Amino acid sequence: MRKVIVSAALLVSSVALAGGGSAVPTGNTIAAIVANDPNFSTLLSAVQAAGLVETLSGPGPYTVFAPTNAAFAKVPQDQLTALLNNREQLRALLLYHVVPGRVTAAQVSGLSSATTASGGTLNITASGNTVRINDATVTRADIRASNGIIHVIDTVLMP
Repeated sequence: MRKVIVSAALLVSSVALAGGGSAVPTGNTIAAIVANDPNFSTLLSAVQAAGLVETLSGPGPYTVFAPTNAAFAKVPQDQLTALLNNREQLRALLLYHVVPGRVTAAQVSGLSSATTASGGTLNITASGNTVRINDATVTRADIRASNGIIHVIDTVLMP
């Protein structure tokens, strides 16, 4: 499993560098929080490769359902490679993880669905202390950023 995570991170990093990437963001924006958490290194590389650093550093507000490195490692290698080699598909996938506005965990658990920045729909179910977004489970909620909020998920959301 570690080999898959490392392979995915290297693959994403090479795509980011080939595409020009972006400097590592600073401050307390969503992009900066992702950049400064080693559990999101694959997500950061994907955000850079898709050209979304500026968006996630902007004023927002945004709610981001952020998959960890372990979540990216669950994606079959051939699918991940294809995705990383197609900037538009990568961008659409990442924007599927973003909901316009600042939606806290308390608000999320009261919803049955949400419309994403890519125009897709996320299905939301809450049972006890567990909140699921499509097939992903929220493992950490309400990481506050200056331009929104992050909820950590254990699976990459596929439109």
